[in-house]
Amino acid sequence: MVGLDATIVNVALPAIHRSLHASLSGLQWTVDAYTLVIATLLMLAGSTADRIGRRRVFQTGLVAFSTGSLLCALAPSLGALITFRIVQAVGGSMLNPVAMSIIRNVFEDPRERAQAIGMWGGVAGLSFALGPIVGGALVDAASWRWVFLVNVPVGIAGVILTAMYVPESRAPRPRRVDPVGQLLVIVVLSTLTYAIIEGHGEGWTSFEILGLFAVALVSAVSLVLYELTRDEPLLNVRFFRSAPFSGATLIAVCAFGALSGALFLNTLYLQDVRHLSPLHAGLYLLPLAMMGIIFGPISGRLVGTRGSRPSLIVAGIAITISALMFTRLTDTTASVYILAANLVFGIGFGLVNPPITNTAVTGMPAAQAGVAAAVASTSRQVGNTLGVAIVGAIVSGGVVSAIGPGFAVATHAAWWVITGLGVAMLVVGLMTTTAWARRTASEAAEQLGADPIMHAPAPAR
Repeated sequence: MVGLDATIVNVALPAIHRSLHASLSGLQWTVDAYTLVIATLLMLAGSTADRIGRRRVFQTGLVAFSTGSLLCALAPSLGALITFRIVQAVGGSMLNPVAMSIIRNVFEDPRERAQAIGMWGGVAGLSFALGPIVGGALVDAASWRWVFLVNVPVGIAGVILTAMYVPESRAPRPRRVDPVGQLLVIVVLSTLTYAIIEGHGEGWTSFEILGLFAVALVSAVSLVLYELTRDEPLLNVRFFRSAPFSGATLIAVCAFGALSGALFLNTLYLQDVRHLSPLHAGLYLLPLAMMGIIFGPISGRLVGTRGSRPSLIVAGIAITISALMFTRLTDTTASVYILAANLVFGIGFGLVNPPITNTAVTGMPAAQAGVAAAVASTSRQVGNTLGVAIVGAIVSGGVVSAIGPGFAVATHAAWWVITGLGVAMLVVGLMTTTAWARRTASEAAEQLGADPIMHAPAPAR
């Protein structure tokens, strides 16, 4: 459900725009209300599951996600839809991280655990690929509301099957709650996102927008200073002394910012400029998703034999090339050209995912590996949120009618930003896979009082 929801809603955006008379910023909030809440609650959901029971939290997440999906399908207005997307996201934050914890607990044999994690990852990849097709078919055949209704029977089945087959488990020593840190994370991300999305409409130099940026900055500084004083912080700032960890976090933000921005722009362009049906628009996005499925396992094996460096380099180059191709987009760009650009983007995105987690946990203390991976997952959602917010803000400032004539040309500046994200991935990937970067990881692990873990061999210098 969670994987499908990442792409299925994008295909429905033009239909939501017409049905609920949504503005471009309203469509941004339809996507970002979901990713923003997930980004702020992922680590809290994981620690809560460790404390009160993983099965209990997982079932609660299924109920909340399914209820939110049903409410989204019945939403009478854009404001109601955005509100119910928040309910859906609260449930979603309890699913993916807790599912991984359940898998690790149930499968004690390392070989079986690896197979289970591989199957879990395969389903996630398949759902991502099916999103544009399933979403397009549902919107074409019925209504945009069905992209949410489809979650309800799956959620009900999930609750029943979890009760029948998943044993309850808890961590022997769960981390303590950090309410102040959690509140500061919410304030930082929500004020920053709101300021970016609403900046064009309110005026970038208006008191409201400048005030929100100031609140985000002060909250971010306060978060760092406060977390440094805690023994068990929500966000261990000391992790960022490791160059590989900091690099993986930044690469995750860039990669998923590029992906969410690309999907957002592609969907609106294909349906509102090229006047394709939702299903046909989904087919145009299929090469991106399929390459992600194909190259994800290839990258995983490559990371295991050669380290993260080759995957990160090729991923950065591929996303940069794809975004550069899209900077030439017009109202009549050849279909083959669009398909090729999406295919190249999919290659880059498929390659970048495995090394993000590997690079994040490499050099971290074994006892902190789960927390480090959770930060990497949160970074992905932060990238999703900021990607849609930034490209939408750029397009809003470059076209008189936000969606319609002139939209293709207005996207050029946004595609240049995505090009910059690809370049940043390449540069950071090169810098954080060197001997110097590995030394910083070892030093960070020593300061945290534990031996580092190394998942992949050191890349060639």
